[in-house]
Amino acid sequence: MTDTTRDDRGIWKRALWLVPLVVIGGSLSGIGFGPDQWYSELEKPPFQPPSYLFGIVWPALYTMIALALATVLNEPRTSQRDQAVGMWIVQLVLNFAWSYVFFGAKAIDVAQWHLLAIVITAALTAGRFFRIRPLAGWLMVPYLLWLIFAYTLNSAIVDLNPGAARPLFG
Repeated sequence: MTDTTRDDRGIWKRALWLVPLVVIGGSLSGIGFGPDQWYSELEKPPFQPPSYLFGIVWPALYTMIALALATVLNEPRTSQRDQAVGMWIVQLVLNFAWSYVFFGAKAIDVAQWHLLAIVITAALTAGRFFRIRPLAGWLMVPYLLWLIFAYTLNSAIVDLNPGAARPLFG
């Protein structure tokens, strides 16, 4: 008789280093390239959340997606798992780079399309995570919903500020 009980202790061992790594990485991205005087002068839509909310939401979302990765990494290594982890890394790199594109380079129109790429990559990642371990997929859902909101917000800022975007390079 074989024991089919799942051992999830490995999730927490991985989470102990993954969660701080992702939260600190995201925080540094936001601190390095965050809102400034230029941003405060842009027209914002009425559904723009107060700035303090971003400092609450993003660490919570980064914690959840790090836990999602820890959950997937706890599963046996397969090519499916490796591809899902690779996709997760791609979406995170895109996520961390968005702050530079929007706030640093002030390329708000490019940032809009950059954000769409993050949404698509994160959705594909969540789909792969669902197939490996549904819990990991569900942990990605709040992040996906916030990304969709962020895309809507970025799009509204572009629409409300014609001519405010700068070229990404140059």
